[in-house]
Amino acid sequence: MVEVELQETIRCSAQTWLEFVLAVDRYREVDNKIGPIPWSSRVGNLVEFKFRPRLPGVRLPPSYIVSQMRLTPWQSIDVALAPLPRNLISRPALQFSAQFSCTPCNDGINVTRSVCFAFTPGLSWYTDPILRRTLPVSVRRELDLTKALLEGETSAGAG
Repeated sequence: MVEVELQETIRCSAQTWLEFVLAVDRYREVDNKIGPIPWSSRVGNLVEFKFRPRLPGVRLPPSYIVSQMRLTPWQSIDVALAPLPRNLISRPALQFSAQFSCTPCNDGINVTRSVCFAFTPGLSWYTDPILRRTLPVSVRRELDLTKALLEGETSAGAG
């Protein structure tokens, strides 16, 4: 199992940040772990989307998965593989969870981004050493790009 949790302060509202994450086609611009997205749908606080994962440094046969993001308004988003019958091929080989959470602070919000991948033993011997090295870099890049983009939009909107 490989887990990463990083934090950042972003000068924007919780709603702005979490809505940016839920707009998966747009969020893909900052998250290099999300490949092509053939479809996405949102019903209330649930977003479901099909995408081809791009795990940094890991070369596995290309396969699409369906992920679900569940919003707790203006606090967090929990991400997991969609339940069966979706992900029939990937579910036996992979457990995945992620979270985006935030708390207000004087300078905007303190955000926490966490990701966890657990592959079966038949794959983890290969994936885990690579992901321990590459996943923290990918998540840091994701937070840095999100911060620059959202703070730039906030500054442009204020002027």
